[in-house]
Amino acid sequence: MTDTLSAAGAAKPSKSLTVRLYLQRNPSLAVGVLLVGGLLVFSLVGSFFVDERMARPLAAPSSQVPSLAHPFGSDSQGRDLFAVLVYGTWLTVRLGLIAGAIGIAVGGALGFISAYFGGWTDRIINFVTDVLLTVPALLILVIIASAFRDGLTPTTMALIIAALAWRRPARQIRAQVLVMRNAGYVNTARISGAGPFEIIFAELVPNLLPYLVASFVTAVSAAVLASIGLEAMGLGPKNAPTLGMTIYYMMNFSAFLLKMWWWIVPPIMALVVLFVGLYLINTGLDELANPRLRKRV
Repeated sequence: MTDTLSAAGAAKPSKSLTVRLYLQRNPSLAVGVLLVGGLLVFSLVGSFFVDERMARPLAAPSSQVPSLAHPFGSDSQGRDLFAVLVYGTWLTVRLGLIAGAIGIAVGGALGFISAYFGGWTDRIINFVTDVLLTVPALLILVIIASAFRDGLTPTTMALIIAALAWRRPARQIRAQVLVMRNAGYVNTARISGAGPFEIIFAELVPNLLPYLVASFVTAVSAAVLASIGLEAMGLGPKNAPTLGMTIYYMMNFSAFLLKMWWWIVPPIMALVVLFVGLYLINTGLDELANPRLRKRV
């Protein structure tokens, strides 16, 4: 009897083993998590060894090439670029996470309500979403960011970007829920007496969870890209060492003409790693969100 139980326990893989096996079958997700996780670990560990004040102007000699004292050199304003990369990476990722989370939360709520209830609720939400989708997002973001230009912070910028980040998720999630709302398990829950919101949270959301996670990663990427665009135009938080503001100062102080490669390479490489990592994570999650691509162990 004991041998039988031991064999049964050995036959059932642990959760950690299951995750490891899945990552082995899904190299895109594994590499993406490794890249993004590596950036976050670099920023987190670096914050314990680097003073945040070194990322401010006049904290170091200006235009210094990389050295032991300043591993990534300094820019024309006297900011230590290693400190800028350490704190700027986290600020940029945090901005994307805040805007992406708000966008998915608002867009998801509108999409679920619109598709499930239908009728005038669906028409009104769908009309507003369609109208806002026709308006260039960058134009609206520039206008809003200009109004807050003097007191803009990374969190404020995240909220500005989140003001439009819900539009596409609302449309996409609505389309998914329209397909699912008449499924057998939904009708069973409805016959059993479950209310609309109970069905949404207990039946629809769990089944759409992989798709929602993939949509969240896409929303984070879009939010970071939008913030980089605004900051490159000088509409970002001037006192925050985000990667976008580093690129703005790089262009504003002619780093390319002065051939200050140590100023140019670090922020661009950090953004490349971040976007490639998010793309690979999104590609890997597509297997979970799309049953046709889902593999069996």
